[in-house]
Amino acid sequence: MHNIQSGAITTGTWHFLAIRLRVWRQGLVGFLRDLWHHPLPLIAGLVIVIYILAAIFAPQITVQDPGRGNLRARFTPPAWVAGGTMDFPLGADEQGRDLLTRIIYGARISLAVGLLTVGISVLLGTTLGAIAGYFGGRVDHLLSRFADLLLAFPFLIFAIGVMAFLGPGFTNLILALTFKGWVEFFRLVRGAMLAEKNKEYVEAARVCGRRDPAIIVAEILPNVIQPVFVLGTLRMGFFIVTEASLSFLGLGVQPPTPAWGSMVAAGRDYLLTAWWVSTFPGLAILFLVLAINIFGEGLRDILDPRMKIE
Repeated sequence: MHNIQSGAITTGTWHFLAIRLRVWRQGLVGFLRDLWHHPLPLIAGLVIVIYILAAIFAPQITVQDPGRGNLRARFTPPAWVAGGTMDFPLGADEQGRDLLTRIIYGARISLAVGLLTVGISVLLGTTLGAIAGYFGGRVDHLLSRFADLLLAFPFLIFAIGVMAFLGPGFTNLILALTFKGWVEFFRLVRGAMLAEKNKEYVEAARVCGRRDPAIIVAEILPNVIQPVFVLGTLRMGFFIVTEASLSFLGLGVQPPTPAWGSMVAAGRDYLLTAWWVSTFPGLAILFLVLAINIFGEGLRDILDPRMKIE
């Protein structure tokens, strides 16, 4: 008898998982179909994919060492400018290092900072926002007041202060950005949780005997998670710009590790004689952040039901 019940439970579990997998697959197909009808976000998404692939396969698509220079090639102009060479397609910097190679390797830093910061901020902000919004009371009051306190500080100034205290470096940079980055996700999820927790489907789950953690994770969060994805996409561009700003100020990733912000800072004294040293890393930041923002706006239009009705 026990084996029959265990087999029935196992069969039912697999059936449930198969249904959920089918729903997720249909949702993904529908999303890709909607994305196909939004050409600008689609192009932006392709640009992001190109950046990601270039960062992943940097050793395979570059032939030069990003940290090794040649003073005889110092300030070699781009290949299409008089005196340029295809050995340095985008020119060389003040130490004779290939600028294209360093930009490609620099994409690793910017994307890693953006993805890690957004991931940690989403996880922390969603968890705390769900707890505060669902349970309320003293926990909600303390978390909300702490979030309000952090919002009182301009983000860049706050990050500069944290980095000055912790010291430069990749790990400290992630800590500095996430220390305040979770607040927006906290406020979003908390507000959505307050609006959802007293609706009929949540009351039905309580009547069925489901515990609070199960209600939060399985019932409410799936209905409020889409705006979190949209906000995370948009905040990723912001975090990349903030990382570049801190590296520009010498508080982020330290040379000789290629980071776009420090590359722009290294070339600012040579703008009249070697404009390419700062220009091309700056354009790399511009195109990536612009693509992320356009894709995020398109993601909002696709996932927001009100946009579809309009």
